[in-house]
Amino acid sequence: MTQLPDFDPTDGGRHPSIVDRIAASTTPRVPFSVEFYPPRDEAAEERLWRAASVFSELGAAFASVTYGAGGSTRDRTVRVVERIVRETDILPIAHLTAVGHTADELREMIRMYGEVGVSNILALRGDPPGDPLGEWTAHPEGLRYAEELVRLIHEVGNFHVGVASFPEGHYRARDLDHDTEVLVGKLRAGAEYSITQMFWDIDDYLRLRDRVVAADPEQGAKPIIPGLMPVTSLRVVRRMVELSGCALPEGLSEKLRLAAGDGPEENRAAVREVGIEFATDLCERLIAEGAPCLHFNTLNFSRATHEVLANLSMAPASDVAATSL
Repeated sequence: MTQLPDFDPTDGGRHPSIVDRIAASTTPRVPFSVEFYPPRDEAAEERLWRAASVFSELGAAFASVTYGAGGSTRDRTVRVVERIVRETDILPIAHLTAVGHTADELREMIRMYGEVGVSNILALRGDPPGDPLGEWTAHPEGLRYAEELVRLIHEVGNFHVGVASFPEGHYRARDLDHDTEVLVGKLRAGAEYSITQMFWDIDDYLRLRDRVVAADPEQGAKPIIPGLMPVTSLRVVRRMVELSGCALPEGLSEKLRLAAGDGPEENRAAVREVGIEFATDLCERLIAEGAPCLHFNTLNFSRATHEVLANLSMAPASDVAATSL
């Protein structure tokens, strides 16, 4: 295993950026990456590290680690990214949200990431705790926009910064033009790339990419990494759609509904088959359209993503059966 070099955010020495890591990837066809959540208990932690081991062996370009609303998973997020640095050759991205924090608290968190060896941060405004779709109120001593957080991170140290993008438009944006304006502002502030909210309609992704290029060709040259999630449970995906404001295409929604059946318990095997097939097709189309990387929301499981990668000839099909998660 190739360990990442030591990192000091104050001396100009940095780990590779996500952009550099994508460019240097030797994964067949196109690089892939994964997203993890900080585990809530011992069993969940064991599952996360088993998944991380699988993705490290498969050559994931990087792994992002989420940050709970209002900093609710702060310590666990730090612990996860620190262990990824120490024990794997996966490059970690630490999420950081502005919601519920003063500017000084954010500076402290940024320095903490640097101290544990993290040089890549995903800057997010974040959702209100309790109700992600509720009213967003800035801390009186904090920041209002992700663009401000991008600038703050660069002020604190020599970090690489990414941001979120929204193929269907952020639900708080006035319209798609406003959403594009916000994204371009974050990129101009110093973000090197964006990772999209998960989506299932490739046209939404392609239109987003075109809008950014039209608004600012220089910023449009920066990678827009598609965020993906193979559906393995209709109940889970419906909840995630509800919380995120994104939408399932009508055709996919109907196929999943029919696969789930009318019984009290959904037919998970049938739903999974539909979800994996759809995700594989979506990834094939993204690769054909020149997507720079495929970023999978894993829910800390490895098998669904592994199956899709095997279908794409990006992972050994013979190993999937041995993946228990």
